[in-house]
Amino acid sequence: IDPSDARDHDDAVWAHADDDPKNEGGHVIWVAIADVAHYVRSGSALDAEARKRGNSSYFPDRVVPMLPDRLSGDLCSLHEGLPRACLAVRMQIDAHGEKVGHRFVRGLMRSAASLSYQQIQTAMDGAPDDQCGPLMDEVIRPLYAAHDALQQARRKRQPLDLPKRKVLLSDEGRVLSVNFAERLDAHKLIEECMVLANVAAAETLVARRSPLIFRVHEEPAPEKLDSLREVAEAAGLVLAKGQVLRTAHLNALLHAAQDTDHSEVINMSTLRAMTQAYYAPQNFGHFGLALQAYAHFTSPIRRYADLVVHRALITAHGWGKDGLSPAEIEQLEDTAQHISETERRSMMAERDTNDRYLAAFLSERLGEEFTGRISGVAKFGVFVRLDETGADGLIPVRSLGREFFHFDREAGTLMGSDTGLTIGLGQRVTVRLAEAAPVSGGIALDLVSIEGEQMPKGGRSGRGKPPRRKQAAARHKAAKVKRKVARKRG
Repeated sequence: IDPSDARDHDDAVWAHADDDPKNEGGHVIWVAIADVAHYVRSGSALDAEARKRGNSSYFPDRVVPMLPDRLSGDLCSLHEGLPRACLAVRMQIDAHGEKVGHRFVRGLMRSAASLSYQQIQTAMDGAPDDQCGPLMDEVIRPLYAAHDALQQARRKRQPLDLPKRKVLLSDEGRVLSVNFAERLDAHKLIEECMVLANVAAAETLVARRSPLIFRVHEEPAPEKLDSLREVAEAAGLVLAKGQVLRTAHLNALLHAAQDTDHSEVINMSTLRAMTQAYYAPQNFGHFGLALQAYAHFTSPIRRYADLVVHRALITAHGWGKDGLSPAEIEQLEDTAQHISETERRSMMAERDTNDRYLAAFLSERLGEEFTGRISGVAKFGVFVRLDETGADGLIPVRSLGREFFHFDREAGTLMGSDTGLTIGLGQRVTVRLAEAAPVSGGIALDLVSIEGEQMPKGGRSGRGKPPRRKQAAARHKAAKVKRKVARKRG
């Protein structure tokens, strides 16, 4: 089950009710993954290039693959009706979605069907097409039954759940829309199956004392949590403190902000508070997924980390000579650091590309007014995230008015020297699009109103001081933040 436009198919799933009398109401889930290690051998030219790239990079209009298309789109892809080499894991879950056992195998598989997320969801919603119709009872409904159980375990685990935006292009390369990515039950089904398989891979390799690369996500730094708490309080919301932070606390905040005017800024601020996930040969857990041990196993076509885990499984089970070599084991630390860097490089490239497409999308609407929220405050200006597209634009400080604006780094505000106007994170604004540069991705805005009030005009352009009352309030707020941070560190 993949996006309708996917070229590579590196995972397949199947589920059925567990016939083990000791696991009443349980399910068996098979996850089969393309056996890239069979084709890309350690020390080969293919392996060297795959390691150099580290991962595939995905853009709105194209993919820069880690492997040649002959492999990623053909020989390694689990195409419908064709025999393909795979590594597969058979997992038993109980009626509440908790994994009670698993085992890995290596062999050949033949996919019964290549389906899209929308296709399978439409079928479950009561309108199966000719391809899905014959599969409903034996394939699709059992998968959804297993998914229902997995959702119980997910709700108990409470992994962090942040929405993502997606740029949709026309055949001519023009931006048609920028919306939150669609999240169907079909997406969640595959996601939970993949997470479970990744956990099984990590647990197996840890139990067999095999070297591997873990996917690590450490908990947020205290100072970032304090900043997030300030944003939440400004929005009239609460983030629990004085206890060990769990993803459930962050999800409660996100849920409280959902369908309110503060939803976007809380989502964004929560994302900024998170540390960046990375790869390491040591296990430090995965905070975002609320898991103790996690390794990437399910996408060896597009991630080198998964290929390393496949080779580790091959060696640990004695399945052949194409496993993890002694030379690879010696350089696992370097490999983990390198592919963490290539991942960050891809993310930056993907983000920059999206910015350029957004700027191109908006370049034909110069002079129009948009609503949004302040997403960042700096000495040189104010960043605003637009409601309609999710694009981030900059209001240069020089365009805020004729008065001088004092920047308070600790409070995260700009304050007008004459009017006392205070501009801070999360405020609702109306802006006018002044510039959109597709080549650089830059978007410049003019501030029209803030919190429904038209922008006041400063009395002079000199570097005056803000009114004493406002200064005192700002100092009081900064002192309060310092005390909070001191208590936290103490």
